[in-house]
Amino acid sequence: MGGRMQGTRTPTLTLPRPGGGNISLVEVRDLVKEFRTQRGTVRAVAGVSFDIFEGETLGLVGESGCGKSTLGRALLRLVEPDGGNIRFAGRDVLALHRDDLRALRREMQIIFQDPYASLNPRMTAGEIVSEALEIHHLEATIQARADRTLSLLTRVGLRAEHLDRYPHEFSGGERQRIGIARALAVTPRFIVCDEPVSALDVSIQAQIVNLLADLQARQKLTYLFISHDLRIIEHISDRVAVMYFGKIVELAPADALYATPLHPYTQALLAAVPVIDPQHRRQRLPLAGEPPSSFDPRSHCAFHPRCPIAIDRCKREAPPLVAIGSNSTHVVACFRAEERLVSGT
Repeated sequence: MGGRMQGTRTPTLTLPRPGGGNISLVEVRDLVKEFRTQRGTVRAVAGVSFDIFEGETLGLVGESGCGKSTLGRALLRLVEPDGGNIRFAGRDVLALHRDDLRALRREMQIIFQDPYASLNPRMTAGEIVSEALEIHHLEATIQARADRTLSLLTRVGLRAEHLDRYPHEFSGGERQRIGIARALAVTPRFIVCDEPVSALDVSIQAQIVNLLADLQARQKLTYLFISHDLRIIEHISDRVAVMYFGKIVELAPADALYATPLHPYTQALLAAVPVIDPQHRRQRLPLAGEPPSSFDPRSHCAFHPRCPIAIDRCKREAPPLVAIGSNSTHVVACFRAEERLVSGT
């Protein structure tokens, strides 16, 4: 992003994918998900729009409680959205009835955060994986299902001897491999990876991330990879969306976002990541104040109470997500993003 930058402008929602195709597999427009409680209504997802392109990994990062897991589950209608639109390969996901949605689930799968809680403790690894084949009638005979189940377990790094073991007999990393094999069983095109390594030891996390990257390359998979760990997001993502209190505040190619973060929240997240080399350590931005209430209707910038560069306008208006400079692939919701890009701060 060298040279003098041009003025901000509202982007088209279908942002070009750098270095890849521009075929949108998942299209999300103004998605809303609310939860009603005794105290009031919590808007977990507050009008979010983005595309995910075929064959890419879109990383979704943010603090716990920002709405990222709710967003991921809403894409698959594991929770029902309250507004907006979701299209998958051109089909209106929210208009599908039960049978059609069940058929679509062959193409859209999820890998859960806790590999132990997501596996039936009364079923063996082989039964867990083969169950998906039975539900979707993917193999005609018992032997065909058995052969395919073994092939799936082998593909994720397990062996024939693991077929008859129960979840409690596996390590956390091995359980997650079973969850991945289950997701792959129905040959999906798109997988929501919902914090798939956060419950694992650090020594195992890289193995699972590398496995997912290898499977993606071999099977042409598309991922939404949800995490609070920016190091993992950087390693696996083509583009990164940063979420804060139900909204995306920045979205850019991974290399651009890590090199030139423009939203003060993104900058604060990156500054908090431990760095071994002190020469590459980012200036830490103080986040004074408290996060906004979950019941706040947010007719302003939700980040402004904690923002070190907030201006009066931030207290009155919610900044739109706009493209910055001449690069339409980098969008940010901050009134001061352009001036900070030009000044290099």
